[in-house]
Amino acid sequence: MCSHLQTAMEGLIAVFHSYSGKEGDKYKLSKAELKNLLQGELTEFLAASKDPMVVEKIMHDLDENKDGEVDFQEFVVLVAALTVACNEFFVDEDKSMKCKKDPGSK
Repeated sequence: MCSHLQTAMEGLIAVFHSYSGKEGDKYKLSKAELKNLLQGELTEFLAASKDPMVVEKIMHDLDENKDGEVDFQEFVVLVAALTVACNEFFVDEDKSMKCKKDPGSK
């Protein structure tokens, strides 16, 4: 039986490869493939952004080697950054809820 972390890692790999390789290199995401992945897997994230250039900006930031595509290692940077941001949000939310329950606590 796999651990939660192993299952999450397998899921991350499966998601990447389910979108990569539709155009060109099967081990990389083109801009169109990245956009499809973001729309399919992170719909709320894209909807929250009112910037019509958000996919282009993400692509530019992720494409560290500037080859016009996002490989798995570059993709993991996005997932890690979003995961950290989500964790910080929930930690801050938890602290906020505790302060509302007990205004004297920190």
